[in-house]
Amino acid sequence: MDDRHLVYFADPMCSWCYGFWPVVASIRAAFGETLPIRLVMGGLRPGSTEPMTEAAKTSLRGHWTEVFEASGQPFNAEAMAAEGFIYDTDPAARAVVVVRRERPDLALQFLGAIHEAFYVGGRDVTQLAVLCDILSEVVPGADLDAFSAIWNSEEAKQETWADYAISQKAGVTGFPTLVGGPDENGQFGVVTRGFAPAQQVLPVLADWLGRPAPSA
Repeated sequence: MDDRHLVYFADPMCSWCYGFWPVVASIRAAFGETLPIRLVMGGLRPGSTEPMTEAAKTSLRGHWTEVFEASGQPFNAEAMAAEGFIYDTDPAARAVVVVRRERPDLALQFLGAIHEAFYVGGRDVTQLAVLCDILSEVVPGADLDAFSAIWNSEEAKQETWADYAISQKAGVTGFPTLVGGPDENGQFGVVTRGFAPAQQVLPVLADWLGRPAPSA
């Protein structure tokens, strides 16, 4: 079963995905290209148009506290604190899709960079200019004009919404969700639905691959 791989359903502005990011990094470090990770955008809040209320921001910060307690990942609410902030996850997800199309080897790294920019840097990753800045940090010398043109294209928009449809068809109801396969019957199984620590995920994958469990 040399075609075994993982499918990671995630969203750049999902706080639990941000909390899960070190686990993804541990998976890549432990298994490398022997267990490739295919990235699919889940569609957390795509197309939102209403600015967040203060009550909504307070509620979301409560969720962020839960993520911090579970994962240890730090948070900075500066971007969300801006007056009129609209929690539309589609711009960032589309940026990941564009990078995945042009540089599939960098898609996961770019996802992680957006997580960090938003949750640690407090940057507004719903804005194209900010996404361009993040891309230039991940890929120095990147053609930002070309990236912007593709990001603005109808084709990129449709491809991103196709990802959301894949997530729904797969029965994914929350993020992060990580599945692995195919097995001998061509089926995929859930590795984790929701956040799980590396010490729980890595032994499952090692057992699947018939390897000794790596240290988390």
